[in-house]
Amino acid sequence: MPSLRTATATAAEQPSSLVTIVAEELEQPVPPEVLSVAATIQRRHGEAVAAILFYGSCLRTRTVTEGVLDFYVLVDTYRAVYSSWLLRVMNAVLPPNVFYLEVRAGEHLLRAKYAVISTRDFTRAATPRGLHAIVWGRFCQPTRLAYVRDQQARALVVHTLVTSILTMVTHMVALVSSPKGMVRVHPADLWQRGFCETYGSEWRAEKPETIRKLYEAAAERYDRVAREALSALERQGIVRVRPDGATLELAVSTPHRRRLVYGWCLRRPLAKGLYAIRLLKSAVTFRDWLPYVLWKLERHSGRRVVASARQRRHPFLLGGLLVLKLLLQRAFR
Repeated sequence: MPSLRTATATAAEQPSSLVTIVAEELEQPVPPEVLSVAATIQRRHGEAVAAILFYGSCLRTRTVTEGVLDFYVLVDTYRAVYSSWLLRVMNAVLPPNVFYLEVRAGEHLLRAKYAVISTRDFTRAATPRGLHAIVWGRFCQPTRLAYVRDQQARALVVHTLVTSILTMVTHMVALVSSPKGMVRVHPADLWQRGFCETYGSEWRAEKPETIRKLYEAAAERYDRVAREALSALERQGIVRVRPDGATLELAVSTPHRRRLVYGWCLRRPLAKGLYAIRLLKSAVTFRDWLPYVLWKLERHSGRRVVASARQRRHPFLLGGLLVLKLLLQRAFR
């Protein structure tokens, strides 16, 4: 597995402070219910599972019996986990594949969705070259290891999450900077702008209060991570940083700023198109996916849309058309 060896070899090149923060976060304990779901996922896909990451709203709110648990499942290859050629092709062409799972834990029914992605695709998607923020926009946030196969897999996860943090901060300092010189920002400005941009590229523009709560759920952690990432970027000559109490004064190199700002003009429409295709792709991997998608969109927009019985009987055709129509109408802005 070249990707595992590469992650191990290049870990020394990353800022040791960020490596330490991420490694310690990953090892923090998770509720037994989370471990139960992760074990079910690992049994379902076998020895090809390198790691299972727990992240998202249930981690932030520390509620596991309400809502839907979010996982990323890192696998060696798609051939190793699927007998279906269709699932292998879909995962390779447009990763990840997303599945829904229900696990009974005592008197509770645990609901989870998990994304399957190869270690190679996962590490690639965390870099600034990745068109979509689907990996680095999520895994710059706190994450836990619900399962890890060995030390090589652990090294890959740490390396990729540090890369995700650096990618997020790299993009966002360019967007908050000014061509006229240094600007004063608080670390909160970086993260909230980042979350707004990355979630917005997924047709799920969050309310300002939701973005604020996302940052406030781990404000001290985000501030620390931002400062460490900025120090690393300053050593690379990408940004100049001048601490000023709780705030920072930033200036970004002109070529870097121009490249990333123009890149976002291209990234937004392309990323939205890919996300719409991923929603339609879930018709194959989800069971009764349409109510879930509408529920998810309702959570982020406040608008309730109920699928008809006919749309649920024909989710791929009629349900897909419904979701596409709503997206094109920007009903869930």
